[in-house]
Amino acid sequence: MAKPSKTARSADANIATDVAIGLNAVLAAVEDEQPKVLCVQSEDGLGLPYGPFDPERHRTFEIGVREWVERQTQVTPGFIEQLYTFGDKGREAPAAALAGGAVTDRVISVGYLALAPAPADVNAPGAGWRNWYGFFPWEDWRNGEPPMFQSQIIPALNAWAARSKGAAAEQAQLRISRAFGLGEFHWEEERTLDRYEVMYEAGLVVEAARDRGAATQGTNQQETGVAMISDHRRILATAIGRLRGKLKYRPVIFDMIGPAFTLLQLQRTVEAIVGFSFHKQNFRRSVEKSGFVEPTGKTTGEFGGRPAGIFRVNREALKDRAAGGLSIPRLRL
Repeated sequence: MAKPSKTARSADANIATDVAIGLNAVLAAVEDEQPKVLCVQSEDGLGLPYGPFDPERHRTFEIGVREWVERQTQVTPGFIEQLYTFGDKGREAPAAALAGGAVTDRVISVGYLALAPAPADVNAPGAGWRNWYGFFPWEDWRNGEPPMFQSQIIPALNAWAARSKGAAAEQAQLRISRAFGLGEFHWEEERTLDRYEVMYEAGLVVEAARDRGAATQGTNQQETGVAMISDHRRILATAIGRLRGKLKYRPVIFDMIGPAFTLLQLQRTVEAIVGFSFHKQNFRRSVEKSGFVEPTGKTTGEFGGRPAGIFRVNREALKDRAAGGLSIPRLRL
């Protein structure tokens, strides 16, 4: 296994600080109306496909991340784009070592996002597709408010904020309200990372207890989502938020659906990603107005015995309106 890239010295020339560059990939697809992400199970736990950047073998970061995905999952990603660079000090707590590195390394992770119309077959041991709401159960509002929302999460967050004093308590309460759409604020699906980070700081997720060597605050792993190694759940939250936002200004949804589909199938795919349901007729009018789809002239009797029109992507419209996305309504709590 390759050694990670190491560089850098601290401001004190006598103290060397090794920097390891890691590569992480979020591969996302929707199957049976459930958003899924490709994960790998290692001896350290469940995580995203990842590995160190080797400057001697990898001409680019993208080449490196593709190699790690294929090696760990036997899945070849299609189009892939850089998501974010994660470099905050302490984000790898407890200290984690990449292959060939030491636990004292400062790890900088370069995250990538890849979309697919369906989960690819996985034949590698320990690799598989997981529903991303298993990691973030409070993000799925398609069947109404998640049971834990008002009964557990909000009271626990309010109690956490109250433990601070003065302006700090007010600032913490403001963060909670803005992230979770409380009071004068609206729920914004793109704030996936904000919500996870507040949950982490309040000690409501397993990673917080793991990193601090303490117990979670009145919650358990099943209630607040499946834990991931290192800060991989933070990286996944970033990817989900980015994808949800991009739906509004880029036609990326058509990278996540097959060549032929009904408008209801398209709607259910979008709903799976954003985490709440739409009004059927409003969605249909919005999609038809966008010009991104065109009828094939064929129908299916799949839905309740009533024929439904089958559509396909209008590729010319995508070229002409590459800066456009779909009209996503606001979730009203």
